[in-house]
Amino acid sequence: MIYQITVKPGSKKGPLVIMDGNEFVVYLREKPIDGEANAALVKLLAKHFHLPKTAIMIKAGSHSRKKLVEIPNV
Repeated sequence: MIYQITVKPGSKKGPLVIMDGNEFVVYLREKPIDGEANAALVKLLAKHFHLPKTAIMIKAGSHSRKKLVEIPNV
């Protein structure tokens, strides 16, 4: 299934996943430099949903705070 995720990189709250209505808000400590925030997002979602990192795919928005992420079997 594909979910809309809002990422807040460089946050002191992170790492944290919050369900807000129909979308997820993810707070990350990593900065959006050289794909660090995207890698941290995939790692955190995989841990949160008890899936391997290879199961999580960023479908759209790899350079944006608003992303579409495919997460199977949730």
